[in-house]
Amino acid sequence: MSFWDNLPKPFFVLAPMADVTDASFRRIIAKYGKPDVMWTEFVSADGLVRAPEAGRKKLLKDLQYSEAERPIVAQFFTSKPEMMEQVAVLAREMGFDGIDINMGCPDKAIERQGAGAALMKNPELAQEIIYAAKQGAKHLPVSIKTRVGFNIVELESWLPKILETDIAAITIHARTRKEMSKVPARWEHVARSVEIRNDMGSKTFILGNGDIKDLIDARKKIEETLCDGVMLGRAIFGNPWLFAEKTPTPEEKLKVLVEHTQLFEEILGQTKSFALMKKHFKAYVTGWEGATELRKTLMDANNYSDVKAITTKYIDSIENIVV
Repeated sequence: MSFWDNLPKPFFVLAPMADVTDASFRRIIAKYGKPDVMWTEFVSADGLVRAPEAGRKKLLKDLQYSEAERPIVAQFFTSKPEMMEQVAVLAREMGFDGIDINMGCPDKAIERQGAGAALMKNPELAQEIIYAAKQGAKHLPVSIKTRVGFNIVELESWLPKILETDIAAITIHARTRKEMSKVPARWEHVARSVEIRNDMGSKTFILGNGDIKDLIDARKKIEETLCDGVMLGRAIFGNPWLFAEKTPTPEEKLKVLVEHTQLFEEILGQTKSFALMKKHFKAYVTGWEGATELRKTLMDANNYSDVKAITTKYIDSIENIVV
């Protein structure tokens, strides 16, 4: 039994997004609208094993988590089974609830390493990496996040190879690597993934991913495809209330923006550029009269103190924010 078996059915989980779902944002999400499962950002297994102490310390920051985020899954990428086994041991020692292997990232630098989406072109190596993760993970469940194919849809050949490993869960992003996010997600391929799983008699959970706006949309996709759960990604931007299905007021958004910024500075200020925090400003500050001007002012902020001063002054200067 793993945490996957104890989840409510269907379940709704948070996608791992590099430089977005970091430790500070996940803590905010866990407080205001906790999903059923959370993922870390993806981390280089090779870097964790081979990097000098300073580099390794920086990568370990990407694996920082709080108890409020459980169940929390550590996601790694590599093309080397021996590296995956070692980081699986590390994840177990760090107390993670599960391990996920990225087999869908289209970043060219990662593909040049033979990792991410490139593993779809080498199913045998993908299997070796999964088995290595399971060896290091021991009792921890191992899952993967992937796509429906590299250049074309290859579910009929790709998915059975993964299911043969008796993996705990597979998240299917409903596009090929070639399509990136340039075309609408095709959820009929998630439905086909469920059929393939069922035909094989596998107990692996199938999660769908791609273009989900909210939990209403997610429930509809589950009903249409019969998948076990849905992973939501971009819909979380500026909306840590997503999984709580709450519509926040503009003032609530601004107050959480300040809280988020403070956590970013406290947790990641020594290892990550404050510029990464600014990508959240547009998402939080939108949808009401005067939001554009405030957002422009916030883009000039250099730290938490600036953000707090700007937003406090803005809130105090208006009686009602018109939506």
